[in-house]
Amino acid sequence: MHGYIRTGAASPEMKIADCQHNADKIIELIDKAESESIKILVFPELSITGYTCADLFFQSALLQSAESALDKIRRHSENKKLFIAVGMPVCADNQIFNCAVALFKGEILGAVAKTFLPNYSEFYEERWFSGADSLISKEARLCGQNVPIGGDILFSSPIFPGLCIGFEICEDLWAPSPPSAGLAMAGASLILNPSASNDLVTKADYRRSLVSSQSARIVAGYIYASSGICESTTDLVFGGDSMICENGSLLSRSESFRKGGQLIRADIDIEYLQNYRRKTSSYMQAAGKSKYRIVNFELAEDKPAPVDRYIAPNPFVPAGAGAMDKRCQEIFAIQYTGLARRLMHTGSKKSVIAVSGGLDSTLALLCTARAHDFLGLERKNIVGLTMPGFGTTGRTLKNALALMEALGTEIRAIDIKAACLRHFKDIGYDEARRDVTYENVQARERMQIAMDIANMEGGIVVGTGDLSELALGFTTYNGDHMSMYGVNCGIPKTLVRVLVRWVADFGGLDEGAPDILRDVLDTPVSPELLPPGKGGEIKQKTENIVGPYELHDFFLYHVIKNGFSPAKIVWLAELAFGGAYERQEIIKWLKLFYSRFFAQQFKRSCIPDGPKVGTIALSPRGDWRMPSDACADAWLRELDGLNL
Repeated sequence: MHGYIRTGAASPEMKIADCQHNADKIIELIDKAESESIKILVFPELSITGYTCADLFFQSALLQSAESALDKIRRHSENKKLFIAVGMPVCADNQIFNCAVALFKGEILGAVAKTFLPNYSEFYEERWFSGADSLISKEARLCGQNVPIGGDILFSSPIFPGLCIGFEICEDLWAPSPPSAGLAMAGASLILNPSASNDLVTKADYRRSLVSSQSARIVAGYIYASSGICESTTDLVFGGDSMICENGSLLSRSESFRKGGQLIRADIDIEYLQNYRRKTSSYMQAAGKSKYRIVNFELAEDKPAPVDRYIAPNPFVPAGAGAMDKRCQEIFAIQYTGLARRLMHTGSKKSVIAVSGGLDSTLALLCTARAHDFLGLERKNIVGLTMPGFGTTGRTLKNALALMEALGTEIRAIDIKAACLRHFKDIGYDEARRDVTYENVQARERMQIAMDIANMEGGIVVGTGDLSELALGFTTYNGDHMSMYGVNCGIPKTLVRVLVRWVADFGGLDEGAPDILRDVLDTPVSPELLPPGKGGEIKQKTENIVGPYELHDFFLYHVIKNGFSPAKIVWLAELAFGGAYERQEIIKWLKLFYSRFFAQQFKRSCIPDGPKVGTIALSPRGDWRMPSDACADAWLRELDGLNL
């Protein structure tokens, strides 16, 4: 289903050294996992015997019982379409190895031996087990089969693009150089970790950090299954802390210290992981030649279906009140610090900014005011320009003037209508046509005025255009497209709105200013280049022309950050917006996005400097390099196919 695979981590209600009981409990959770459409399922370390058997591991009865239990699980798995990993002791080369045994459709695919054995504090594994490096043989005898054994085994399903599974076992993750790093560079997109990690005060937080950070470091899905409370004995208590992560994000986590068996699940996006690795050029620099054996199995990708995870409709917007405040502070600081540095470098004491009363110029003005505060420059050194034209409404003009007054900037009002009419006459243009020339003359006149005043005042022009406008090319070339520093160029429209609201609520502005910002937020997005309606209302609404910005920002995120196909983006949008947009409407606006994104690259190829804020930026000097004359037909053809 578009690269997603459902994974699970199970912690059975086990009994120490009772392998048959444990097999029955494992089978129960296998059946439960199957009913929940889980395809990759991992159980804890030594889950068949129990981790805390100690010297009982030397007992032939326990070893034989473990193998018998494995065979019972194997036979039960014959008609299951699950890749299953269980933990047990495996004998080979006159030694015992702590292994994860992989099963698929009744076949034992292999046994992966633990590499690093803890032998400190409460751990004493070297007394019973040998590490993977002590193996001599490449195979071991299990349930009447010769099966691969070692620490160098990967499990791959060629018919599921990108699906490759590697193992590390508990302490392996705690080692300075975990095996998962080499496994990932050899192709493992999922790391399974059967663990028996006992609980201590503060250990759970550290464990979560370790699992999450390792999944990010190796750009992989990481399924960590740990022993539950029934493993507890003598001096140790186990809480069953299982979790599933994807490239640093925690997707699912179990309830600790829970009575009975437990199963958690999460859908991991294998395609996303593959694309992320390809983009990160340093990822494979230390890989060398692969030293791993590949065991193939045939797990097919399911047909598209709802995924078991949250798909954010506004991926640029921070989630949660605490995260929102912290993130907005950070974003705002990046913006105003970047502008402050440009002012310092140029020796400019003044900033010139066109203030329209719309969202983008409002955020840019707020950032400029903060940059001046940061440098100890008077806000009167900000030359705020309001330049009413043919489409300016009373509402936006009023808000522009009121905001500049509230922030204490200089205010200059310059009506551009006469200058534009003179220009129309000079170039032989009929103003009644009201086409793109009519609109762009106004935008370029405003920029000319701003640039000339900046020259007069020894200042710089602060740009107001945002990331969404750059993506769509919804900007006048050499008009609002140009500036001496584009403070909003890394901020998409959905985030501009959030930042302005955040300043209104928490920005510490003088009385009255927050109300102005809230009215700006309630004003429809518009370039205001065409005359208003009879009642003075905004007639030219941007989202009626190019479509909803929340959709375009969603498209932008998944096209640039994830490199997803048009079909997958449509599917994700349907899930994320939950019926707010019909499928055909999503396809319509995505077609427009691709058409404009390709056709308008020439504008992005020469944009001014501006601060990179998030992981997505469109500067030709950094994150996005694209030929200005590239063709969008392949993307559009795929969307046409979805209409059938």
